Amino acid sequence: MAEDVDGPRDLIKLTHERLSSDAVSSSVTCPSCGAISLFIGTTRDNFEEKKVVQLEYEAYVPMAELEMKKICTSIRTKWPSVRHICIQHRLGVVPVTEASVIVGISSPHRVDSLEAVRFCIDTLKATVPIWKKEVYETEDPVWKQNKECLWSSGGKK
Repeated sequence: MAEDVDGPRDLIKLTHERLSSDAVSSSVTCPSCGAISLFIGTTRDNFEEKKVVQLEYEAYVPMAELEMKKICTSIRTKWPSVRHICIQHRLGVVPVTEASVIVGISSPHRVDSLEAVRFCIDTLKATVPIWKKEVYETEDPVWKQNKECLWSSGGKK
């Protein structure tokens, strides 16, 4: 269990290493919270009837980390009871079934942590400069942008 002596924590990580939901859950666990909500985004094996074999992620790390910190600040404004926030995103190759992104948020009660996790992943996809390439079994790979992405569409959804 994570210690809770230093107050609320915002933990942000961009890594080429495999992500662990147990590690994220542990990092947001604290005695004052009865709710830990997690979102785990994984690589699926298909897109529009094409067989996906893996995803590849790239990021402009300094800007991505800054945007992730802004998300944490927004969460704390909207849900002041949120205790700990952990956002981890994988870079490089992510095989089918492995996690690309994990968000963990703790709060005293479930409503705040659940709502904050949804806000976090939706905002991350809309604002953080992380690019995804889908690699298919029988077709050329394709770089994708999130449909929610504000920075690539001039702020228009």
